[in-house]
Amino acid sequence: MKPRVILLNLAVAVVALIVLFPLLWMVSVSLMPTGEAANFPPPLIPSRITFDHYRDLFVSQGMGRYMGNSFALATLATILALGFTVPAGYAFAKLRFAGRERIFQMLVGALVIPAQIGTLPLFLMLKGMGLVNTYAGALVPWLASIFGLFLVRQYALSIPDEMLEAARIDGASEGQIFRRVVLPTLQPIIVTLGLFVFLGSWNDFLWPLIILTDQSNYTLPVALAALSREHVQDIEMMMAGSVLTVAPVLILFLALQRYYIRGMLAGSVKG
Repeated sequence: MKPRVILLNLAVAVVALIVLFPLLWMVSVSLMPTGEAANFPPPLIPSRITFDHYRDLFVSQGMGRYMGNSFALATLATILALGFTVPAGYAFAKLRFAGRERIFQMLVGALVIPAQIGTLPLFLMLKGMGLVNTYAGALVPWLASIFGLFLVRQYALSIPDEMLEAARIDGASEGQIFRRVVLPTLQPIIVTLGLFVFLGSWNDFLWPLIILTDQSNYTLPVALAALSREHVQDIEMMMAGSVLTVAPVLILFLALQRYYIRGMLAGSVKG
């Protein structure tokens, strides 16, 4: 290997180590005995590996229920978001209807409005509908996103019109065309959008904190924040809770990264 290639590989390895170090240290601290992480200088490797903190989180703190709440909400949010956003994005890309371009321009213009501005009006509206402290209320912000609509539309523009017209000439209905022609073509961007929604809803803290008032309905980030007030000095337990929060989405991302990268690259180039 040439010296330049060796140096480049070493630089990449150093950068990767720097990026991974906080995650590795978080896992290491979660396996340390109570109080060991408070030593100075902080140890990098536990003197004795223990899973007591994970056991305490599930047995004493009910973390299993909060993980179930997060998983259920993130899964439902992903399914609903894809169910609304994918057909809408395809319609804006390939179907002709009155005001299509003007409506899309208005939606894209709304992207500059911070989502926090609509938090209070949305809460008051859901309160009037009796959806406060319900999972239905927690799911409302994820039903459809303008960014997801834009992402799907840009990718759907790459579908050849000739392929759709050939399916119509063969007698296929619009529903059949969408299911049998469009959805397989949109698979990379569907996985990409699904990852965005799942990761976003799993990690969301502000909206579940506002809408879910009953502690039994808390999601994992909200429950971990509430737990930190009682165990602020228990660094090892907090790190164990952080591992439980990060690990599922990290595993999911690594498993689907091939589709994610393909979707992002294709969507950026073909739009």
